[in-house]
Amino acid sequence: MKHLKIWGLPLLALVLLTSCSSIKVLSDYDQQANFNGYKSYAFYKTGIDKAQISDLDKKRILRAIENEMSGRGFIKSENPDLLVSIFTKEEERVDVYNNNFGWGWGGAWGWGPAWAWGPGWGWGWGGGTGVSTSTQGSLYIDLIDTQTKELVWQGKGEGTLSNTKNIEKKEQRIREFVSQILEQYPPNALAAQ
Repeated sequence: MKHLKIWGLPLLALVLLTSCSSIKVLSDYDQQANFNGYKSYAFYKTGIDKAQISDLDKKRILRAIENEMSGRGFIKSENPDLLVSIFTKEEERVDVYNNNFGWGWGGAWGWGPAWAWGPGWGWGWGGGTGVSTSTQGSLYIDLIDTQTKELVWQGKGEGTLSNTKNIEKKEQRIREFVSQILEQYPPNALAAQ
């Protein structure tokens, strides 16, 4: 039973950590759009300039989009079928939780029978309250039909962002966001036609 308790806590921590790193993806599209007719794209500079993130992160996002689009057979063009724009949102999330699990050492002086008088030390389970903060980020990728000038598809990815100094991890996280968002394009209902 002791082994179960000892291994149970790290397993619980691993589950919580992996659930925090997931990306929630949603998409929406115009049912009247002919997605089979779109073969080329360009970035919509006006929309991208409005995204409130660093220019370096914009470059990372645009590179990731370029990789995904070329992997899907799209060609970057001066005369595109689609314009690609991005929008970002970020908010701090504060979680307050009651920790009913824990362990530690404790000591106390007390009165009792002569054999029990003095300091007492031992271990036990305890609880407490904790607070954690994280940054929740949203990345929107918009696809605009250049002929109609209308939004035909929008993908959104929400997830926890880590403020890491490790550039490789940051690049990887951005690629994950873009890849999982663009997995939704083209819409499944029309892709099968």
